[in-house]
Amino acid sequence: ATNGDLRSALNGLELAVLSTPASDDGTITIDLTTIQQSLQKPALAGDTNGDAHYDIISAFQKSIRGSDADAALHYLARLIAIGDLNSITRRLLVIAYEDIGLANPATASRTLTAIQSAERLGLPEGRIPLADAVIDLCLAPKSNSGIKAIDEALADVENGNAGQIPDDLRDAHYRGAKQLGHGIDYKLPHNYPNGWVAQQYLPDNLKNKHYYQPKATGRYEAALAQRLQQLKDWQRDAQKSKKR
Repeated sequence: ATNGDLRSALNGLELAVLSTPASDDGTITIDLTTIQQSLQKPALAGDTNGDAHYDIISAFQKSIRGSDADAALHYLARLIAIGDLNSITRRLLVIAYEDIGLANPATASRTLTAIQSAERLGLPEGRIPLADAVIDLCLAPKSNSGIKAIDEALADVENGNAGQIPDDLRDAHYRGAKQLGHGIDYKLPHNYPNGWVAQQYLPDNLKNKHYYQPKATGRYEAALAQRLQQLKDWQRDAQKSKKR
């Protein structure tokens, strides 16, 4: 066999695995018929050289991120044509949190419902909830503030910038904790007006760090931004009072 034939065979085998649901114990079983069907399916999606599968998935997510419903539906159709339900559902859930995120968090639950419906229905009927989810995601406001925030926090941890947890926040439920100064001066926010009290939560080396930077692209995150600003104002006022 030529290198091209071998590559196509390997891609067909990979597609057979990706498009076959696992059993209850996590085992994926494929037979000759499944492999033969998978070898034929790439041509339906325009994958003439066996390399375009991941390109389609990439274009699918980028079209949704770019709010182009027509393009996203086109790439969804190409993925449906090759029967790759697993890649579609996984990618949709990633998109709901990565690209829409806090701009409209309810989109994620609607997407999950559509995914569960598609998995229960199977293809071809599953195309209907999938299409609805894609259109919903495309036309939803977009925000990647959540993924940016956690990635920045992870970068600090991975680079050794973890720091020591403030003593007030440390566990005080074991014998000897008080002698170590753990949890002694912790202030329970519920005992204060507005359910908030000035208190340091981050380690000293990160106490001025702000990981979350809201984007006011949707009404929900705009409300979060207002709440965050209110908390910052309270913190500033508390610091002024402390200096007096």
